[in-house]
Amino acid sequence: MVFLQILFPKKLRSFPYRRNIRIALRTLHILSGGVLLGGHVFNQPVLQVWLISTVMSGLLLLLTDLYASMTILFELRGLVAIIKISLLLLVPIFWQQRVFILILVLIIGAVSSHMTGRLRHKRILFSGWRSIDYSKG
Repeated sequence: MVFLQILFPKKLRSFPYRRNIRIALRTLHILSGGVLLGGHVFNQPVLQVWLISTVMSGLLLLLTDLYASMTILFELRGLVAIIKISLLLLVPIFWQQRVFILILVLIIGAVSSHMTGRLRHKRILFSGWRSIDYSKG
C-alpha cells in the first residue's frame, strides 16, 4: 500500500520553479521539434542534435508530470504521450514515411495541448481513483 501511495499520492507533489522549468522545457521542445521536422522536410544532414534535444525535452516534460503523480498514465494526456512516443519509434522502421509520421506527431501534440483541461485530464482508466493533476504549467 505504501508503494501505491508513493506512485499515486493523495496530494500531488511539486518542486520549486515547476512552472518556469516546464515553460522553458516546452519552448525548447517546440523549437527543436520544429527544426527537426523542417530538417527532414528539406532533407538536411546532421539532425542528431535536434533529435536529442526534442527527445530529452519531451522526456523531461513527461518526468515532471510523473513526479507529481503517475495518474497521468491513466489520463488522455498520458495516452497522447504514449501514442506520440510509439509513432516516433516507428520512424526508423518506416524511414521513407518519416516526414508524414513527424507531421502526425506535431498535429497530435498541437491539438492535444490546446484541448480544455477537463478533456486533457480526463481519466481513461480507473476513473475516480486517486487525484487528478490539474496543476498549471
